[in-house]
Amino acid sequence: MQNESGKDVDLYVPRKCSWTNRLLVAKDHASVQINVAKIDPQTGVATGAHEVFALAGFLRRLGQSDNALAALSSQKDAEAQIAV
Repeated sequence: MQNESGKDVDLYVPRKCSWTNRLLVAKDHASVQINVAKIDPQTGVATGAHEVFALAGFLRRLGQSDNALAALSSQKDAEAQIAV
């Protein structure tokens, strides 16, 4: 919900899993949010920026979270190289 000035005023805005697009509800205590640092391709040093990935507890219980994180990070890397 937004107020008259256009600001979001909801008390709780649920996140979505980056891989499955499932909603991460408040009671999903197995879900995680991981920040992956962006690296400068010339020097190999972290730039201070990061990419945020949220993974659902369902995905972690299946044992597929490492595959999902690897695929998501390589997909974002490919998008970044195309944009440059």
